[in-house]
Amino acid sequence: MSTNGFIRVSAACPVTNVADIDFNLKNIKECIDTCVEQGSKLVVFPELCITSYTCADLFEQKLLLDNSLEAVHDLCNFSKDKDILIAIGAPLIYNYCLYNCAYIIFDGKILGIVPKSYIPNYTEFYEKRWFTEGIGIVNKKVNLFFQENIPFGTNLIFTSGIFRFGFEVCEDLWVTIPPSSCLSLMGANIIGNLSASNEIVSKADYRKDLVKSQSARCISSYIYASSGVFESSTDLVFSGDLLIGENGVLLNNNDRFQRENEVISSIVDVTRLNSQRLKNVSFRDSVKLIPYEALEISFKFNSIDYKTFDRYLDKHPFVPSDETQREIRCKEIFNIQTAALAKRITHTGLKKAIVGISGGLDSTLALLVIVKTFDMLDIPRENIITVTMPGFGTTDRTYNNAVNLCKNLSAELREINIVPACLQHFKDINHPVEKHDVTYENVQARERTQILMDISNKEGGLLIGTGDLSELALGWATYNGDHMSMYGVNCSIPKTLVRYLVKYVAQKEVSEEVSDILMDILDTPVSPELLPKDEEGNIAQKTEDIVGPYELHDFFLYHFVRQSETPEKILFLAKNAFRDDYDEETIKKWLDTFIRRFFTQQFKRSAIPDGPKVGTVSLSPRGDWRMPSDASYRLWQ
Repeated sequence: MSTNGFIRVSAACPVTNVADIDFNLKNIKECIDTCVEQGSKLVVFPELCITSYTCADLFEQKLLLDNSLEAVHDLCNFSKDKDILIAIGAPLIYNYCLYNCAYIIFDGKILGIVPKSYIPNYTEFYEKRWFTEGIGIVNKKVNLFFQENIPFGTNLIFTSGIFRFGFEVCEDLWVTIPPSSCLSLMGANIIGNLSASNEIVSKADYRKDLVKSQSARCISSYIYASSGVFESSTDLVFSGDLLIGENGVLLNNNDRFQRENEVISSIVDVTRLNSQRLKNVSFRDSVKLIPYEALEISFKFNSIDYKTFDRYLDKHPFVPSDETQREIRCKEIFNIQTAALAKRITHTGLKKAIVGISGGLDSTLALLVIVKTFDMLDIPRENIITVTMPGFGTTDRTYNNAVNLCKNLSAELREINIVPACLQHFKDINHPVEKHDVTYENVQARERTQILMDISNKEGGLLIGTGDLSELALGWATYNGDHMSMYGVNCSIPKTLVRYLVKYVAQKEVSEEVSDILMDILDTPVSPELLPKDEEGNIAQKTEDIVGPYELHDFFLYHFVRQSETPEKILFLAKNAFRDDYDEETIKKWLDTFIRRFFTQQFKRSAIPDGPKVGTVSLSPRGDWRMPSDASYRLWQ
């Protein structure tokens, strides 16, 4: 069964009594049953949860240690036919030393035992009174009364297909070079941490940051489970903190201080992690620093069914869903755009900028960037030459918005009607004016670009391009027409984000009069206006009716370029993300369109002008995306 690289994992915190092994084991079993019912394939328990973490000098009692092993044996028998990997915390005596360990159990047997590498012995911790550090232990074997030759060491990786699990214990995460860093470089893409971390003010936030940052640094999933409130409160209080991270993002966490058995789960995306590792050259270069080889322990899940697909999928991955974060993002991007343009203007020594204004979103954003840049450089706004070039499809609404916007921003406005020049050109190339084909459209786009280029030459100014990332991905631009400029400020901003940038400026950066114009522009259908308007004078040519919804294409673009997903997986993700918006047939139709256009239009992207990268996806042929123009898309359809 294919799950597109998804697997469900869990972190659990059972109710425990200090040194009450039978009681603890009962609750551990209940948590495991919950995980199995949910479809989890891994459950990570807290550190030493078989005995409880705060046994102190009781760890020197033979009765406690013997019964702990009996409980592990019991748990092995309990795990038979449950098809879940269990990481449980318990002590182990090896060569007359006591180790704080993670026992990794699957289908009736211990696959391996991982000792805690670093033993804290400062402030409130004094574990070295009982335990020995496991750092440096590799490729050892342990014999227990019920199983022999069990792998023992810090270099163990447990593998089932593409799912590769590594484990560390509590303090290991807090050190300068965590064992999980080495495990990830040796191939582990899912890391479990069995922990007992007490609560003091602000420590929970720090733990959360550690889990997120380590999952990002290791390009892995990271499952963290800490001891709960029923540990001894002699000097410390524990909260049962449960966290699941993936490559810098927190997928799930619990409300701490619960007084019942608790399990959280998330679906993690292992193929995405693996693809990100392939792209990250620095990750690959770090492999040479691994101090020892991994010992791979293979096992096989009977099924990788994760039951209900409840992983959060962002329909608009380029646009933060949180309003506060979205405003911060828009401000940052706007600053990047203006800083980039300012550098190009100061480098060239030019004091003028030229931009074509249509009354649409992209040209509006470009103009707003120019205005802020000129204000920042103390260049008069009159040096911004805006050119509106009405044609066969220009509507009164877009024309008036373009004119009013330029006037209210105090830019110089020039109006050049392109209809006479286009009619002459149709005559020159013997093209019937009533034939509204691609030639009819491209003649207008190239005429506008010629005008802008020539004004730039005449005025000694920089022609600013307005095309956005989504248009570049689809090749929705006329080659050597609106495809070309002297500097493109929108080139790495997807269409779904352009809208929010303009809205941000309308709300935060401009006067009320300008804001009203911008809000009307935001409400105008996206169109190149290259076909004649309808009988009522409204826009007849709507881009999204032709190439498909931009929110779908931006979703496809993100997952194809940023995550290197297959079309099969992108379709699966889109069906789940847009289940309330589009049916499967519609999504598949536009996905096919995206793949076909993305491949066939590469020649346009290979010849685009400079422009600033603002996000994780860029299609610059000099940087992020280098693709042959003649590549076949057959494999992807």
